Amino acid sequence: MKKIKFLPLFSTVYKTSIIYPVSSNITFSWNLGVSSGIMLFSQILTGLFLAMHYIPEADMAFDSVRHIVVDVNNGFIVRSLHANGSSLFFFITYLHLFRGLYYGSYNSPRRYVWLSGVVILLLMIVTAFLGYVLPWGQMSYWAATVITNIIAIIPIIGKDSLMVVWGNYSVSNATLQRFFALHFLLPFIILFVVGVHVIALHENGSSNPVIGVRNFDNLSFHPFFIFKDIFTTMVLLFSFNYYAMTYSPTIIDPDNYIKANPLSTPPHIVPEWYFKMFYAILRSVPNKEFGAFLLLCSILVLFLFPFITKSGLKDSSQRFYHQLYFWLFFSDFWLLTWLGGKPIDEPFVSLGQVCTGYYFIYFLIILPWIAYRERKFLRLS
Repeated sequence: MKKIKFLPLFSTVYKTSIIYPVSSNITFSWNLGVSSGIMLFSQILTGLFLAMHYIPEADMAFDSVRHIVVDVNNGFIVRSLHANGSSLFFFITYLHLFRGLYYGSYNSPRRYVWLSGVVILLLMIVTAFLGYVLPWGQMSYWAATVITNIIAIIPIIGKDSLMVVWGNYSVSNATLQRFFALHFLLPFIILFVVGVHVIALHENGSSNPVIGVRNFDNLSFHPFFIFKDIFTTMVLLFSFNYYAMTYSPTIIDPDNYIKANPLSTPPHIVPEWYFKMFYAILRSVPNKEFGAFLLLCSILVLFLFPFITKSGLKDSSQRFYHQLYFWLFFSDFWLLTWLGGKPIDEPFVSLGQVCTGYYFIYFLIILPWIAYRERKFLRLS
């Protein structure tokens, strides 16, 4: 049995999951990556089951979802786990991103860990949007109509590209079939990028909350940390199942319990909560083209800022300005999420513009300025 660990496949597992060195002072916030992985597998498994019964036809999609909930054995449980799992998946992923921001995980040598993580987030956003359309309720249909129309503002090729996405002259049966195929495929692409993310992490080693030294009182992952991950996973699964079984209807928009009607527009089209931050940025300016540009930049800035932010300090406890502006950004993020669900009216519009401004200022000005001050401090000391 001892020779098994020297076989190629088992050797990789042994090195990355058993003897992998981990800093002894990491906290439970380092478990968020594992929790995100658990939620990804949960979404794939429940999604595969739902795909066995779902019918991607405009006339039958809504009724097929109702059939899953009402007629299929335990179908309501699987549908609830999948629908609510996306919310928990995004919540954990956002917290994971905030942890990386707070502890400077975007700095070298872990820059590619951060960049691969942003790719995962982008794929998650696209996948979740496609999945939101599939139930073919009122909010699903009109969300697809509103968001896909953004493509039309692309110069020269915008309108033709929109026709390709729709497969018709409007959101229709062809659109639904395209979205279903992509929604089924993208999670496996996410799984591949997660593998790249983990490889990049293990190539440079995990960070720790105190200093940026790789060999800071390192301990092997097993048995010192594996039980912490198991405990976190058990708490996560228990809490997730309890919420999905008890409060499932509260997180789904009531309009999505109504079958899609192209002739009836809901009075207030609101995306899921994990899209509301981006939706608030989109509508923060009255100009449609500029709003779409800001929406695109809100993602691109996550790729860009690690290359213009190079701090010499790794210990977050010594970075007063970094902590101050981080918590302001943390508040700004959730305030934008709240504003994304409010009517386009004052004072929500003005407040959204202020919060959108701080979002970009934080990444493009504040973080580089803090990094510059810290490098200057290190040179003087």
